[in-house]
Amino acid sequence: MSLITASGLAKSFGPDDIFFNVALSIPRGARIAIVGPNGVGKTTLLRILVGLDEASSGVVHRARGLTIGYLPQEAKLTAAHSLWEECLFAFADLRAHESELARLEAVMSDPGQAEEALERYGPLQEAFERQGGYTYETRIRHTLGGLGFDEGDFHRPLAQLSGGERTRALLARLLLSDPDLLILDEPTNHLDIAAVEWLEGYLSSWDGTALLVSHDRYFLDRVVDNIWEMSRAGIEVYRGNYSAYVEQRQERWQLRQQNFEAEKERLEKDLDYIRRNIAGQNTLQAKGRLKRLSRYLDAIEKGGFQAVQDRKWSEITAETGASSQMMSLEEVTRRLRALRDPVRRPPILKLNLKAEQRSGEIVLRTSGLVVGYPGEELFRAGDIELRRLECAAVIGPNGAGKTTFLKTILEKIEPVAGEISLGASLQIGYFAQAHEDLNPQRTLVEEIESVAPAMLLADVRDYLARFLFTGEDVFRKVATLSGGERGRLALAKLALMDANLLLLDEPTNHLDIPSQEILQGVLADYQGTIILVSHDRYLIDALASQIWDIDEANQALRVFRGSYSQYRAQRDAERETEEASWQEARTNHRQRQVARPQMSDYQRRMRLNELEEEIAYLENRLAELSNILRNPPSDPQRVQQLGEDYVDVENEINSLLEDWERLQSTQEKIL
Repeated sequence: MSLITASGLAKSFGPDDIFFNVALSIPRGARIAIVGPNGVGKTTLLRILVGLDEASSGVVHRARGLTIGYLPQEAKLTAAHSLWEECLFAFADLRAHESELARLEAVMSDPGQAEEALERYGPLQEAFERQGGYTYETRIRHTLGGLGFDEGDFHRPLAQLSGGERTRALLARLLLSDPDLLILDEPTNHLDIAAVEWLEGYLSSWDGTALLVSHDRYFLDRVVDNIWEMSRAGIEVYRGNYSAYVEQRQERWQLRQQNFEAEKERLEKDLDYIRRNIAGQNTLQAKGRLKRLSRYLDAIEKGGFQAVQDRKWSEITAETGASSQMMSLEEVTRRLRALRDPVRRPPILKLNLKAEQRSGEIVLRTSGLVVGYPGEELFRAGDIELRRLECAAVIGPNGAGKTTFLKTILEKIEPVAGEISLGASLQIGYFAQAHEDLNPQRTLVEEIESVAPAMLLADVRDYLARFLFTGEDVFRKVATLSGGERGRLALAKLALMDANLLLLDEPTNHLDIPSQEILQGVLADYQGTIILVSHDRYLIDALASQIWDIDEANQALRVFRGSYSQYRAQRDAERETEEASWQEARTNHRQRQVARPQMSDYQRRMRLNELEEEIAYLENRLAELSNILRNPPSDPQRVQQLGEDYVDVENEINSLLEDWERLQSTQEKIL
């Protein structure tokens, strides 16, 4: 059964068509991602499906009783309550049950009402427990922690949160509310890698349905089972994750190209027959073929070659027969020669990064390096080394100091301690995350001229066209550009620098997937050295020969030589080893002697000491589990098990605290 179906959807703003002829069906349990170039209308389509916007034409049908959780790119949470209270709204019914249970407990103290209250209490308490009434606060802590919030954030008013934090707050509430359908617009935009991995695990083990728009290719690989490629002319469906989509898309492009070439060859043979027989004995047959060919070419002009290929000739004839006129032989020849490759590939960047000068073999070396600001140490990088043609990917939580690290390498910020040595013959190119090197008051042409003053205006315009800036757009001011447009302009400037060391700070931010693919290919062919700060794990996995992971908790940089996939596999293996050690220790703790019904004063004091040790031990374990769940393993079942372990440990602590309080009370009475 489909949760949402739509047909013939179109959206226009004035004379401009955003998209048309969109048909779709969202089956229960599906994980679907919509991809396509920026500006094709993905966000608008989501808003129409949710009911926040209206289509210019077409029909949307939603299943009866359907509950939808919608996450926009930027959440507008303006209420005065706290982050924790926002999440509690997801459990409004449970909390109402909780209040009723508390009321019944109070009523049961009255002998006259106790029997009736107890009769109501039992079924309500059973339903409350079955629906998670005793674990919902734990779920809130897990979800907020997984999405990157510290416990100190839980009771902050929403008004004090940044825009990105408010979006994460809304995402937390949506996940906790467990709707039938989650519709998420760029859910990973404000998440660091640890939070994205947590979200991947959550969605992978979730029973509901998800429709999302995302430019995070690694996320799409791990979460979705269908890709909908959106263009202005509709949606094309691909089965599988992002990697499967890339393979299928290439196969379809090749097949369509082959079909086009074969069909054009057939049409040219028809045209040749018409030329040879239009004035001869077979003139009637030649004129019949000419009329048929006229209709065919007319249909292609109206709907495109692929649309004609996908339909029966009888349908084309029925639509064009009444209105189509037989063309002249000259017109048919002109149109046939004008037919071009029908594959609708999205417009792409034409980027070329080259390193004109060879650098020394040692590009960067540090000794006892500490990164931060005067009086504020962010992390210790120690002794690291980067060689020519290597790519080091710097990863870590938001705020850990990744951008500060790049600025320290650029000598814009002094190290707190230690030294950085840069190699010989280096020409450094820097791509800033905030694009602070772009002057808001300059035009695009002026920005290019600032790094290439000898370039003629015509050449500048041609160059900017390679980065998808055409026409009068080249005279727009930088201040009017979107985030994606600023990113493309910054890449255009970077490509003119001929650098042999690139420092890239989130280069794929705001880029659509086609542009990310081009950038990845260009960087893979780049004959220089790269230091890459990015949350784009697909890009990291494709390029990195070293992973520099900033451990915020220990304020240290961990160096791993290998790809991101190899790094993650090793990290997961280490966690499994730690988990096995914990389970063994936990078993030993459970085998300790429990308190006996009758204890001597000495035995009671000894047991109190044991309980205090066990509680401290379990509290440390609870903190360990909390940290793991913020940066979880890749296996969704393992993530679920860790969550269950968290609840078990928390319950065990509560049980031990009750034992401690009972024994302590007994001890105090004796004294």
